[in-house]
Amino acid sequence: MPRPPDPVLAGPSHLSGARVSPAAGSRAPEATWGRRAGDRVRAAAPSSPEPASEGAPAHAAGRNTNRYDLEARAGHLDEVLQFAPYLALTHTLVVGAVLLLFWSEAHRTYLLVLFASVAGPITLAAIGAQRYRRRRLGAREIVTGHRLAALFSLILGLAWASMPLAILPPAGTQDQTFVVAIGVGLMATTYTFGSLAHLGLVYSAPIALGSLAALFLVGGPANWWLAMLMGIYSAFVAFTAGRMGRLSEQRIIDRVRVGEQNETISLLLHDFEASTSDWLWETDPLGRLQHVSERIGQVSGEDPAVLHEAPFAALFLGVRKPRPMTPELAEILALVAERKAFRERVVEVTIDGLTRWWRLSGRPITDGAETFLGFRGVGSDITDTRQSEARIAYLASYDPLTGLANRTQFQGVATQLCARAQTGGEACALLYLDLDGFKFVNDTFGHALGDVLLVRVAQRLTGTVPPQGLVSRLGGDEFAILLPGGDEDALIGLARRLIAALSIPYTLDGVQVEIGASVGLALAPRDAHTPEGLLSKADLALYRAKATGRGNVRVFSPDLEATMRLRRELEVDLKRAVAQGEFSLHYQPLVSLEDGRVRTFEALLRWTRGSGGPVSPADFVPVAEASGLITEIGRWVLMQACREAARWPDDIRLAVNLSPIQFRNTDLVADVTQALEASGLRPERLEIEVTESVFFEMNATTIANLNELRALGIRVALDDFGTGYSSLSYLIRFPVDKIKIDRSFIKDMGSRPECLAIIEAILTLARKLSITVTAEGVETMEQAQMLRASRCDDIQGFLFSPARPADEIPRLIASLPVRFGEIFPLLPLTFRRAPA
Repeated sequence: MPRPPDPVLAGPSHLSGARVSPAAGSRAPEATWGRRAGDRVRAAAPSSPEPASEGAPAHAAGRNTNRYDLEARAGHLDEVLQFAPYLALTHTLVVGAVLLLFWSEAHRTYLLVLFASVAGPITLAAIGAQRYRRRRLGAREIVTGHRLAALFSLILGLAWASMPLAILPPAGTQDQTFVVAIGVGLMATTYTFGSLAHLGLVYSAPIALGSLAALFLVGGPANWWLAMLMGIYSAFVAFTAGRMGRLSEQRIIDRVRVGEQNETISLLLHDFEASTSDWLWETDPLGRLQHVSERIGQVSGEDPAVLHEAPFAALFLGVRKPRPMTPELAEILALVAERKAFRERVVEVTIDGLTRWWRLSGRPITDGAETFLGFRGVGSDITDTRQSEARIAYLASYDPLTGLANRTQFQGVATQLCARAQTGGEACALLYLDLDGFKFVNDTFGHALGDVLLVRVAQRLTGTVPPQGLVSRLGGDEFAILLPGGDEDALIGLARRLIAALSIPYTLDGVQVEIGASVGLALAPRDAHTPEGLLSKADLALYRAKATGRGNVRVFSPDLEATMRLRRELEVDLKRAVAQGEFSLHYQPLVSLEDGRVRTFEALLRWTRGSGGPVSPADFVPVAEASGLITEIGRWVLMQACREAARWPDDIRLAVNLSPIQFRNTDLVADVTQALEASGLRPERLEIEVTESVFFEMNATTIANLNELRALGIRVALDDFGTGYSSLSYLIRFPVDKIKIDRSFIKDMGSRPECLAIIEAILTLARKLSITVTAEGVETMEQAQMLRASRCDDIQGFLFSPARPADEIPRLIASLPVRFGEIFPLLPLTFRRAPA
């Protein structure tokens, strides 16, 4: 017996008369009962067995896993119900004959009750069976049908079992023979229960027992022998009915399995026919198409009836609208004319204005006498394959977003140019370009708009670069331009034109954005001999260009390589410094111009590099940011500075500089909170200093961090104000508590009136916005007096004190009022301060 297919893989099942669900009582597909006996009705089998729910009996899961249980029960019931009308007619006739045969005063009442007990239930059963077979039933109703069938069988068996007990004892020998014969005949109807052998047993067992009991009651040797024969017959009927029931059950299950297998095969063949791109073609000896299928009509765009008996070439050249001949098609037609076999020839055809590719194979067919009967072959539409191959070939050399050359094509062209330059040919140049501000646009407006921006950038690049140049996108917002020639001045001019072109504002989906670009330039064979070396040198030049600000061009020079080598060494030492704790903090006071008291100390990081002495923060902080070490260093600075500031007087704040990279870290607020909790410093005493680059590169994480810090009560100060980009717009977008005027304005305020004018404008704006102002880099008494006259709030610089170690802070706090009195010997000038 074949193993039933896996329920997950099996398709719809067939069963005789019913569609059933996987579990009785669940909401299942309804069963369809045929109107005629033996109807085969399609049923949807469960796609997979349902597991028993938690707490459900284990046998429930077992029933769910048996995919044929309910199908078989539905088939069994259907077979019984098919015979219900015939059984009803037979039993009604038999009970009517009994009524007529044994009618007498003694049996009148019993016979009427027997007639009602048999004819009534069997008629109701027949009517119910017809109704059942016309309805769409679920699994629950199938189970109910089994139970009702068992009930009617029991009622019928009990009714007939009463007949020998009521009639046999008082009857004569002839009547007794009739009664026994009727009982034997009734038991024979057990076989009509078919596969439901248990229903036959429920029906026949009472009749057999009733007959045996009646024979023993009558007594006599003849009746005892008759009772023995009746018992043997009853056992035979029970055994054979059970055997036939099992065979019938297996037949139904096999029918379900075969139906499922046939359905599965049918579905697979249908799917294959629907999905395959192959078709068969055939010609007669004259080269005319024969047996044109619907599939050929579909792929050719012609009516199959029109193609029938048409020349083989019409399949390609068309009938309604002639199509052009191609060399590949001419070769195939020549082979057919020469009666030569061909294999997997690809031909291009045009169908309804669209280009398609077919792959054809064919061979001549002959009979036993080698008589040529025509050609027979197979065709396949390989358009999707050809298009995929073309797409793959395109993607191998071009960037799918911008259409520019990708890194692979760049590498190939660069290799050729460098090899030609190395062998004495024309020099070549590489302009390595990186977009300034693209990350901000991408993070602020989304990647979709960022992609549109990259496409527009590519268009401007290709529109500016000369035709002999190759514009490539190497990834992200990095582009490389390869050009023959080594005129450095001309190349620098081209780089500046590229920067100017890319800096023109873009309007994308109603949004206006501005970006810039920086360019690094290297030449071969002067700077490098290989594509890798050339790209490395241009990358160094680009790094220096970006380090000096936006929109710059730098040409590679050997000193850049030396600088990069020193930078790598510095990065190695910086990692060691983090591990070995070589950092320390110094603190510089911010002094009030109102009374000379220290308002804030700014924490400044110091590093003594092993035996190499101190390293300027201007040298190692950029390296720490580029290497990612700034996050770990910044966490240490916060923890150490808060711990030391907790020992200062309660009215003095702590200012800590944070890198823009730290603000892009989702753990920043947690780091700050941990430092405050560990030190006991109140949040109101902590002031976070940020540069304008934080706002320029603002994304969702940066905004969230700033808002959460302010919500904790921490103050935010804008450092180096006036040296960055659109500073005033940032004050509107995100209010700050303090701005610090950059030292470049303070340095020249005495000699350049425009610097003083800018400072006074900043102070006026800050007073209107209730923002405290600190002037950085104050080194002379003249600067301090001018700032006090302009009503600046605080000053910071060497005039009062450079940054000092933590152990000198108490003495510095006590000495600064004295120093303030030396600078401003007169009474303090009263002016309105911004709220602290």
